[in-house]
Amino acid sequence: MRSLEVRYPVPYPVQIGRSLEVPAPPGPKALLYDRAASSYARRLAHRLGIRHTLGLRGGEGAKRLSVYGRVLSWLAQNALPRDTTLYIVGGGSLTDLGGFVAATYLRGIAYISLPTTTLAIVDAAVGNKTGLNLPEGKNLVGAFHAPKGVYADLEALATLPPPLFKEGLVEAFKHGLIRGDQALLQVEPLKPDWAGLEDYLARAVEVKIGVVEADPTEQGERRKLNLGHTLAHALEGATQGALSHGTAVAYGLLFAALLGQALGGADLVPTVKRLLDWLEPPPMPRLPWEALSPFLSRDKKKQGHTLRWVVPMGLGWLEVRPVPEEILLRCYAELLSLAGPEANRPAEGPPLE
Repeated sequence: MRSLEVRYPVPYPVQIGRSLEVPAPPGPKALLYDRAASSYARRLAHRLGIRHTLGLRGGEGAKRLSVYGRVLSWLAQNALPRDTTLYIVGGGSLTDLGGFVAATYLRGIAYISLPTTTLAIVDAAVGNKTGLNLPEGKNLVGAFHAPKGVYADLEALATLPPPLFKEGLVEAFKHGLIRGDQALLQVEPLKPDWAGLEDYLARAVEVKIGVVEADPTEQGERRKLNLGHTLAHALEGATQGALSHGTAVAYGLLFAALLGQALGGADLVPTVKRLLDWLEPPPMPRLPWEALSPFLSRDKKKQGHTLRWVVPMGLGWLEVRPVPEEILLRCYAELLSLAGPEANRPAEGPPLE
């Protein structure tokens, strides 16, 4: 087992391992869980004596306002008071939803996060961010609300479909680019039964903890965690969720690498292409740039009327900056040539200088 700790601004433990001991604080308890993890959730509820349980379908559809309202009503209908602890079992979407429910029910109750996917372990469960989607874009509603603890039992990963297992580790790879950590860029051996998985996940979480502690509310340094996400969120929005988050972020990372190269940075394109070769995602939809623009205009990194991109200029060297429209269009054309359904055809538009 690996034991980590978020120390600032609110301390809480992060444990990664197998057969973890999940705490049972005094007071009422409730369990919100992803139905895909129902077996694990039932065992947990039995062990902790949790009577109030609610299972939901996971995925981005769980982060709708209507689902949020349903969960709040469930808590209220059971007359659960302010000293309730909400246990959240599931992937990134349930983690985001449950955290926001805990942040807002009775103006804030305690919660414990039990992530059951690689995505939730390395990203959603750590960092105090909670959130919902709107039709206009991803994560446009949310709050910062820290859990009482994060307990990632790797036994839950054994049932993940291989694509879902891999997609979550795109975020760990992203942490490798941010830190300049070559060990996190070595994705080829990653499998649920790999002996080094616990250490790999802990290493990725340590990167996020370091960034979050330096900038808890995303005023500066923490924006670097959005590497690849500006384009990714636009792709998810424009495809109405048909493109999964992990796949979208992988394409977003490739686009970011192309931007860095075009702006005079190191050539990280081969590094990110290795990730895509391992991930084996479906081809990127051949969307026109204009289809992405409405979603880009609502990106959280926008300042005034200027969209700021997280650009990797080298391993461990990121800049958050505006990018000229001409470079965005050229890099997007090259992205389509590298990753689109017609990848063997020449890219549209002039070549990059």
